[in-house]
Amino acid sequence: MRAVQLVATGRPLEDRAVALPEPGPGEVRVRVAAAGICHSDAHYRRGGPSLGSLPLTLGHEVAGTVDAVGEGVAEGAWDAVDEGVAEVAPNPPIEVVSSDTNRALARALVPGERVCLHYLVTCGRCAACLRGGEQFCARVQMIGKDRDGGFAEYIVVPARNAIRVPDAVSHAHAAVMMCSSATAWHALVKGRLQPGESVAVFGIGGLGVSAVQLADVFGAATVYAVDRVPAKLALAERLGAVPVSAAEGDDPLAALAALTGGRGVDVALDLVGRPATIAAAVKCLGVQGRAVLVGIGDRPFTVDPYRDILGKETEIIGCSDHMHGEIAGLLELAASGRLDLGAAVTREVPLAAGAVNAALDALEAGTDGVRTVVRV
Repeated sequence: MRAVQLVATGRPLEDRAVALPEPGPGEVRVRVAAAGICHSDAHYRRGGPSLGSLPLTLGHEVAGTVDAVGEGVAEGAWDAVDEGVAEVAPNPPIEVVSSDTNRALARALVPGERVCLHYLVTCGRCAACLRGGEQFCARVQMIGKDRDGGFAEYIVVPARNAIRVPDAVSHAHAAVMMCSSATAWHALVKGRLQPGESVAVFGIGGLGVSAVQLADVFGAATVYAVDRVPAKLALAERLGAVPVSAAEGDDPLAALAALTGGRGVDVALDLVGRPATIAAAVKCLGVQGRAVLVGIGDRPFTVDPYRDILGKETEIIGCSDHMHGEIAGLLELAASGRLDLGAAVTREVPLAAGAVNAALDALEAGTDGVRTVVRV
């Protein structure tokens, strides 16, 4: 089958012919229909966070159709490693699907079923999994990072990782939800956003478009969208946010101070990962505000310990990935129209190394649209 793979870090991805993977017990093979291109993929190409063995197929935002099932899946048996999983429901006003329901959904999967893929493959048994912290599973593997991902014609994952997609949600939209929407939702959960509070979203890319809309689901009174690209600010404004320019010569901190009457915001999400945006997310907080850091960065940032943190009792919170149990509710939000991913997918490219590398180059340069999806 065809795949676009990372053969060596610091080099462009390459077109390669690889063996068709076969599903083992408790696994499903999915014919990929769409795979989102995330900024994380650019980090992996550059040699960022540790990766699995190379060559490696990137792509962790994946949706498609079940093509084949392994032993036990069609008969309704469940892989024993999933027994005992306890997922912790967050506090926002949507139902989080239980582990039992998710297992039932996976067991019911048959060839032809439309699915999206939760990108964390976990054991379900370790202390982290049992307390609802699957991102920190002792044996966690991320598709497209630790094991082969979705920039290919087919992918094999445990049945639990394949979640049924409602008919009203396209493959392209379901794919980008697997990181951009799900991680934005988890960031708002980590930030403990309450109805009536204000939010500043730094970076209106794939995650930002979802974060702006999901903050409204949480009941935010005002959402401020901070970006340097006018077209992205216009998009955020159409989605109901107050645009705040961070273009050269503009001071987003001064603008946020003026817009909030000097009070600052309750929750700030940094979805960029640059020192300047991380520091701004902390500095724009009001009393007892919470800054949630989501964007991947490898450089330190500077804030004033007393003025920005101690004196206001603010919090800096890390956000890593998201939870399996958060995805089904998000899919229902998309199916109902409360989460519009039409604004998130701004370009589609073929499964070809040249096209994927060009999209990654544009992401690195900050010139890309919102989200580019590989159509397979």
